Amino acid sequence: MANITKKLDARGLSCPMPIVKLSQIMKEMNIGEIVEVLASDPSFIPDVEAWCRKTEQKLIEIKESPEEIRAYIQKTR
Repeated sequence: MANITKKLDARGLSCPMPIVKLSQIMKEMNIGEIVEVLASDPSFIPDVEAWCRKTEQKLIEIKESPEEIRAYIQKTR
C-alpha cells in the first residue's frame, strides 16, 4: 500500500455520514494523496464505490473483516 496521508474513522456512522465525512476530508487533500476510511455500515461498500465513480476518485482497495470495512481512496482531481 502506498503512503496513507489521512485516516478517517467513520465506524458507528450510518449512511450517508461516512460519505459526507469522506467528501469533507477529500477537500483538504492534495492530488495523489491517499485516505484510509474505516467504516462499520455494510452499505458503505456500494456507497463508496458509487461515490468514487461519480467524483472520479481512485478506489484502490476495499478490505472487509467482521469488525470493519477499510477503503483506500486516492485523490485524483
